[in-house]
Amino acid sequence: GIPPVVIERVFEPFFTTKEIGKGTGLGLATVAGIVKGHGGLVEVSSEIGKGATFRVYLPADDAQGDQHEEERQILPRGNDELVLIVDDEASIREMTKSTLQDHGYRAITANDGTEALSLYAKHGEDISVVLTDMMMPYMDGSATIRALEKMNPKVNIIASSGLSGSHDIAKEISNRVKGFISKPYTSEKLLTTLHNLLKRK
Repeated sequence: GIPPVVIERVFEPFFTTKEIGKGTGLGLATVAGIVKGHGGLVEVSSEIGKGATFRVYLPADDAQGDQHEEERQILPRGNDELVLIVDDEASIREMTKSTLQDHGYRAITANDGTEALSLYAKHGEDISVVLTDMMMPYMDGSATIRALEKMNPKVNIIASSGLSGSHDIAKEISNRVKGFISKPYTSEKLLTTLHNLLKRK
């Protein structure tokens, strides 16, 4: 279970009980942001010694359903491009992958820079964009970007981070960084940034 003093902050960006380098505290904040963006809410209940339950509530009536369907149609769609998502937060990886697949993209995921390089070596010719977190253990975003550029000087990269100043750092590392998304990001921000990058190619 989750202690009461912690449960009040679980959806707060950057709050984490993990050790330094083990987590950014953005996983649940991102989930809550995405659910809220769809007009829903997330509730959590917990009992020490028994566990915790998270409940996601989304609107189900026809009127709101039609409205959100219209919003999804307005969002820019991909054309079957393959995106490599690199992030050490499993919830962010899966939410981002799901969003991309729902809007016309293909997606593969890596949980750190070393896995990203392995996947890029295997699928690089087919990967249109790499979306990488800047703060990761073992091999961070900066090292990942440099290594990817050595593998392919024309690689297209979008960096993401919840830390201020990361945008400037990413741009200084490589001119292959074509976009930046602040965490927690919305589906609209993600899809618009991707669309604008691919449109320029």
